[in-house]
Amino acid sequence: MTLLKIENLHATVADKPILKGLSLTINAGEVHAIMGPNGAGKSTLGYVLGGRPGYAVTEGSVEFDGQDLFALEPFERAAAGLFLGFQYPVEIPGVSFVQFLRESLNAQRRSHDLAPLSGGEFLKLAREKAALLKLDMEMLKRPVNVGFSGGEKKRAEMVQMGILGPKLAVLDETDSGLDIDALRVVGDGINATMRSPDKAVLLITHYQRLLDYVKPDFVHVLADGRIVRTGGAELALELEEHGYEVVAA
Repeated sequence: MTLLKIENLHATVADKPILKGLSLTINAGEVHAIMGPNGAGKSTLGYVLGGRPGYAVTEGSVEFDGQDLFALEPFERAAAGLFLGFQYPVEIPGVSFVQFLRESLNAQRRSHDLAPLSGGEFLKLAREKAALLKLDMEMLKRPVNVGFSGGEKKRAEMVQMGILGPKLAVLDETDSGLDIDALRVVGDGINATMRSPDKAVLLITHYQRLLDYVKPDFVHVLADGRIVRTGGAELALELEEHGYEVVAA
């Protein structure tokens, strides 16, 4: 089953062309990694899929789980099962993380005509998902990401992903700011949450190190707004050894 089908995608930021004819198909059960140099368009791809304002699609199409993605508002994309993990998760002072997560989950459940979880039901689920990421539940009682280290923000974001249970996770440099131990924990969390025949993952990363823990089925090299080469997991090792310019040539 095809979860994401991108065809000839062109996008601009402040009228500057960033994506220049990107095509990509992701099927359920697959893990794809996109690697490339700074300015290649990796984060732009994630923002376009998530529906971030200021990123204008000028050509091409994207289907998500059989729907026209661009016909959906950002909250509708999330409700349909698209999760975007940020390179720099934001802080939201004054908003309890646990309440934020509960409201997010119940909003999605209502969109699918499911009854909201009670406080007790939600806390049981949150404890289970936090334990996978070795995150103390006390941290989720704080305001969203306030006072968290970079690694704690990433682990909390993976807890959020586990609670929401998306069909497709687009993770933008989730390995950024993680030490070796946190990288392993986050990798294990991604595998536990998203390794499933009916789910898929798109990892956007500069480095091969996360792929030691989350093994990709496909690795794509993005350069100048296009995918210029695709291979298996071994391509990431080639990139690590030779750099992008040699491999993409």
